[in-house]
Amino acid sequence: MSAANMQIQDPAVTDIVEEADVYAELLPLDGARVIELGCGAAAHTRAIADTGRPASVLACEVDEIQHGKNLEATDVPETVTFAQAGAEAVPAEDDSADVVLMFKSLHHVPAESMDAALAEIRRVLRPGGLAYISEPVFAGDFNEVLRLFHDESEVRRAAFEAVRRAVDGGVLELVEQRFFNTRNDFDDFADFEDKVLGVTHTEHNLSPELYETVRETFEGYMGPDGARFTMPIRVDLLCCPA
Repeated sequence: MSAANMQIQDPAVTDIVEEADVYAELLPLDGARVIELGCGAAAHTRAIADTGRPASVLACEVDEIQHGKNLEATDVPETVTFAQAGAEAVPAEDDSADVVLMFKSLHHVPAESMDAALAEIRRVLRPGGLAYISEPVFAGDFNEVLRLFHDESEVRRAAFEAVRRAVDGGVLELVEQRFFNTRNDFDDFADFEDKVLGVTHTEHNLSPELYETVRETFEGYMGPDGARFTMPIRVDLLCCPA
């Protein structure tokens, strides 16, 4: 598949799946040396390591506060190592990884550093190794709430274009694109505030007026079981050239 044929989204896709099922299907994790870039609170890190499939997981997070929390966690398998690092400077040797993961984190890399991040992925992957880059599509009801205070249209487009440049330039080869929807649900606005407004990797300074607008918009989606959203996702599965 060439860069010219890549799509940033596929509105026709309506399937709702667990992302764990997607990467379990696409990635050869048994005995793999895995690097995760932008691991955040390490939810995917734990889920993948808990399967017992990878030989090791190096989970990198650039945010100092979240990295500190990860180091203090006591429920992380011994196969996991945490490092404070950005995707454009991965603390790993050349050809040392079988799989590199980015879950909704490429668009958080500064736009001017995205090309460097993809070059780093190529550097650390062994020939034939795979990069799984999962990015939220700029669409859907949840996005309508998010864009009120944090419009990510430009950075998400920049992330897509960076991947396309990497494929077009032969830095990485495109194996396939996968489109699907995942659940993104919240018990109430307090839950949303904790998980979204309270993240430490991005500073959200909402005025009282904007805060109230976000709260009212969010609560318009509340039902008996909380606020239930679907989030469209694109996965670009890439390969390190032999």
